[in-house]
Amino acid sequence: MKNFIVKVGPGFLVCVIISFLAQKIAEFFPAVGAALFAIGIGIICGNTFLNKTYFDEGTRFSERNLLEYSIVLTGAALMLKDIAALGISGAVFILCQMSVTIFTAYIIGRKIGFNKKFCLLMGAGNAVCGSSAIATVSPVIDADTKDKGISITIVNVTGTILMVLLPIITEILYKHETLHTSAMIGGILQSIGQVIASGQLVNFEVTEVSTIFKIIRIIFIVLVALAYSHVNTEEGKNIFKKEKNSDKKIKAGIPWFIVGFFIMAVLHTMNFLPEIFTKGAKTVSQQFEIIALAAIGMRVKFKDLISEGPKGMFYGLSVGTCQIIAAIILIYIFI
Repeated sequence: MKNFIVKVGPGFLVCVIISFLAQKIAEFFPAVGAALFAIGIGIICGNTFLNKTYFDEGTRFSERNLLEYSIVLTGAALMLKDIAALGISGAVFILCQMSVTIFTAYIIGRKIGFNKKFCLLMGAGNAVCGSSAIATVSPVIDADTKDKGISITIVNVTGTILMVLLPIITEILYKHETLHTSAMIGGILQSIGQVIASGQLVNFEVTEVSTIFKIIRIIFIVLVALAYSHVNTEEGKNIFKKEKNSDKKIKAGIPWFIVGFFIMAVLHTMNFLPEIFTKGAKTVSQQFEIIALAAIGMRVKFKDLISEGPKGMFYGLSVGTCQIIAAIILIYIFI
């Protein structure tokens, strides 16, 4: 426990302080909101005087773990009918959006000159849940560490850009109507943290609904891993013709926090949770989100942007552009 506090404490404390400052500043600029201030302050601090390695464990914990806890607590404020409201059309929209993303990421990557495995990693990262999806499918396709690291960086940087851009696009296209705005944010952004941050730039309702869209995508990681197990990643061979003796066991499951989210939603729907608990869960969840967003900002490094060079960033932004175009079309058809 002592070692955990020593490792995680400094970075976590910094994120808490940034979160507090962001919320105080947001009181004077409510139209901007604490989310954007938390990310902005985090980026500035993380690239200047707080750019120290001993903060890394704490920021990593704040970004990953606090968001997971936040998602579980979010379930305590939702009814199953809220989740079911997306319906079959919402699930079909997500499946189509994910399929288009993987296809375009593969085609664009191959045209630019990247190898098959890297293109597949980019497809999974953009289609499902960023670095978590890349980590899940990497062993399935035997991706090397370098391809894994570079794809995670490009996907995260692209997602950070889209995180701020999508609320502007949805304002122009949908005047921030909840369902359409949530479908675009929850159907495109790479990580759950980016979805929450982008949703908070609009309003709380969009944050909740876009999170549900995102959760559906995360559940579908099992389907992506299964599909990837049947592709041929050898260069010069047809990607759809894999030798039978080269199949691998699939190690992909539903993340624990998604299970926790649904358990909480079921308990709330059955009125097993007292009102004081649901209100408290909502408040704590929001605080966890702001701290996590500060951590996301702290972990965005300008040097990573520069290191990937124009080719990598062009790839990431091209895939992001295709995602936006596909989402606009699919939202018109299904939502």
